[in-house]
Amino acid sequence: MFTPIESSVGAILIWQSTSILLYNNGSILGLSGLLRRLFEGPTLPNALFLIGMASSFLPLRIVLPELLRYPAITWDSTTVLTTTAAGILTGWGTKGCNGCTSGHMICGLSRSSGRSLAAVCIFFPVAVLTFHLTQPALSTSICTGEVPCYTPVYPSPYTSTTLLTLAASAITLGHTLPPILAALSAKPKAEKTNASTSSRNLSYLTTSLLAGLTFGLGLHISGMAQAPKLFAFFALPNLTFWDPSLIAIILFGLLPATIENKIRGFPQPPAYAPKYELPTKTWQDIDWRFVAGAVAFGVGWGLDGTCPGPGVLRAMVQPVWGALWMTGFWAGGKLMG
Repeated sequence: MFTPIESSVGAILIWQSTSILLYNNGSILGLSGLLRRLFEGPTLPNALFLIGMASSFLPLRIVLPELLRYPAITWDSTTVLTTTAAGILTGWGTKGCNGCTSGHMICGLSRSSGRSLAAVCIFFPVAVLTFHLTQPALSTSICTGEVPCYTPVYPSPYTSTTLLTLAASAITLGHTLPPILAALSAKPKAEKTNASTSSRNLSYLTTSLLAGLTFGLGLHISGMAQAPKLFAFFALPNLTFWDPSLIAIILFGLLPATIENKIRGFPQPPAYAPKYELPTKTWQDIDWRFVAGAVAFGVGWGLDGTCPGPGVLRAMVQPVWGALWMTGFWAGGKLMG
């Protein structure tokens, strides 16, 4: 069902996670690349980001456990093949088109990247078409057709208060703890260079951890972590099964990120890194690998309803599914070369 409050709060958290990672560490929040580096050459910042994502389960488990309900899996040969194939297609595709939903749809579009616009215009409609072809009934566990799925449902006063408190706490922590640590670790002028490097490293690592926590919370709360929620959004033009909740990702995630990037720009280095690590390729660099990769990712996303960010979270709850999907993702990336 349509959850405007939860999805809007989650979208704001997703925006904030991309913002602090970009303006503190100079990094794009691209989960496919981050996950691939975990397999091929893990670094401490990458590991801390994923630890932060994993830690998002803890506060939700305590105060809002209903947001952590993943649909049960009926295991058979079809499920095994579909899960593995979706992982392979996602791994192959995201390496070919250099990104996924987080890197292209949120971070890329908000920076007015032509390549990201091209990628989204390919993989999104392909994902919708794949869902319609593979699940023509369009019914999902959250939208059975008994009540139109666009019907809004609102959280209780307790849930609303808890959501806002949790979101405000995560955002405040992300914006205040890194500079506090930098200030506390500052030393006298005689040791200024070493102290500056040390404090920047600590704040850099802290930002990675908190960005992961905020991003994980955003995926859970918005519904992006749930495949049925995504599939319900893909159900257009059948309004009976259509859940418009994820429009909030555009209104409260992509739009404010775009405005922030336009206002702040990148005239100065990020707070805790020497420079921004922004993609330099343009739409003119689009080739057959890019197009084929975006198509493949769209098919994989439409098959399983899972892109790399939600895939990380789902793997922690459903490890057998995670082993199949992650193995496929790794193998797909290797196949792309």
